[in-house]
Amino acid sequence: MTPLNLTRTGFRRRLAMGVVALFLTVLNAGWSPAAHAEQGAEAASAAITGDQADAIVQELKEIRKLLESIDKKSVAQAPKRPPVPPTAKVSVKDSPVLGSADAPVTVVEFTDYQCTYCLRFIQQTFPKLKEEFIDTGKVRWVIRDMPLGFHKNARKAAQAAHCAGEQDKFWEMRAVLFANAKKLEAENLPNYAQTMGLDMTAFDACLASDRHLAAIDKSMQDASGVQITGTPTFVIGKASGDWVEGKRVVGARDFKTFEENIRILLDEKQAKAN
Repeated sequence: MTPLNLTRTGFRRRLAMGVVALFLTVLNAGWSPAAHAEQGAEAASAAITGDQADAIVQELKEIRKLLESIDKKSVAQAPKRPPVPPTAKVSVKDSPVLGSADAPVTVVEFTDYQCTYCLRFIQQTFPKLKEEFIDTGKVRWVIRDMPLGFHKNARKAAQAAHCAGEQDKFWEMRAVLFANAKKLEAENLPNYAQTMGLDMTAFDACLASDRHLAAIDKSMQDASGVQITGTPTFVIGKASGDWVEGKRVVGARDFKTFEENIRILLDEKQAKAN
């Protein structure tokens, strides 16, 4: 038999060829639906010799072996992905920050403005986290951009947020963008900036310059480098210079999940202080 180095497409082609060959063998042996109807099953059976029947059975066995071998080899050769570690170390340099710089805990959020789960987190969980931990000086919240490729407006929306940030309105623009998550086409972004009272000449120039896109793309590369592949994803940990290392939390989790992880770090801080 041919060495088993077939791709999935190659295997399907080989299997199809085998079935066709069997069909032709039967036809060449003299069987046809018309003959069966006119002559009866006995006449059709008589048209195939014992040797031909054995050959057909043998070919079916070979096709079965090929199928089993391909399946086993596919499993054996399947690339093994390394397990995603429970912790991650990410940079927070030049990122938008909310909360005290001296907060004992830092949360890094990788986000996408068209992500429905990010919106759910913003609506259902973030307000309470802000009230309980950010406004009280216990947590510093950092934003990293991760516009997913299938969200065509997310990258430009992220740029709009940073352009508003040049006028100290990043967080306000962030809220507006999420509130209009289904209307983030480029032509709508200046309207949001205008309703916020931004200097439109400066905002429009920023949006046209694309000067924040390199940083946005770098943020996506950093996420990929620590196996962060979806939004929202969070890293809850302690800061050291421009880096935060901590536990990875994936998805729009509830307040309790964040509270538990934050309090563990706060308790550790308190224990060391004592």
